[in-house]
Amino acid sequence: MKYEGMIIRPPSEAYSLLLQVTVGCSHNKCSFCPTYKGGKFRIKSFAEIEEDILEASRYRLVEKIFLCDGDALIIPQQRLVEILSSIQRHINGVKRVGCYANAKSILRKTPEELVQLREMGLRIVYLGVETGNEDLLKKISKGATYAQMVEAGRRIKDAGILLSATVLLGIGGIEKSVEHALDTARILTDIDPDYVGALTVMVVPGTPLYEDYVNGLFVLPDTFGFLRELEVMVARTEFTNCFFTSNHASNYLPIRARMPQEKEQNLSMIQQVIQSGDNRRLRPEYMRGL
Repeated sequence: MKYEGMIIRPPSEAYSLLLQVTVGCSHNKCSFCPTYKGGKFRIKSFAEIEEDILEASRYRLVEKIFLCDGDALIIPQQRLVEILSSIQRHINGVKRVGCYANAKSILRKTPEELVQLREMGLRIVYLGVETGNEDLLKKISKGATYAQMVEAGRRIKDAGILLSATVLLGIGGIEKSVEHALDTARILTDIDPDYVGALTVMVVPGTPLYEDYVNGLFVLPDTFGFLRELEVMVARTEFTNCFFTSNHASNYLPIRARMPQEKEQNLSMIQQVIQSGDNRRLRPEYMRGL
């Protein structure tokens, strides 16, 4: 397999074949994200992609494929259909294809096009929501409004594709911590995704967020401030059927909960940890990572 630049994938795609169909991210403006800075976005040629597909066809077992990089859904429909069709023709046993997307790339697809992609094997899409606060969505340069984010998420679900949404604890800093938590609970309720991953923001040198941080314009909540945001999100969000996690390497308190069934017991556990103020119950700082 041929890869260019930095390759990332969701934790749940750890055992998937990583098929790079684009290089970089079509948006590449989020203030907190260092991943593709300095790189130029491009869609790989079909010949390049099919060469990797043919190589993968010789592997013993490929059940899941993840289309890299940052926003594969931005690929024009005809090319994306060609890629999925080639996967179907050449790789036996594939049960699921997944990719990252943003609100813009989702909304560029018609509902009918998304159904077509699902029928051809696209079964899960990962959407970086980050926050439900309108001011913060602008500040972190997400390129989408609250309404657009909800419409995009619902369009994926209506097409029968699983939706995994990511939110960022702490992205509002101390100043907007409460508003961020409340508004993020609201947007998650409105979207009602199948999966939610609550990560904790990490300030990385070379990003606009880092510049705000060193200039005193962005102040991170303390450790238990992150947990109070998590508490609000768990308490205020209403899901139909969602697997909620905060077990990413960035998180201080790992949570894995089926919502709404396990909501109260996890909320109680979070509250107990906050009330204890005991850092020994949290992931040590040296074990945290992006």
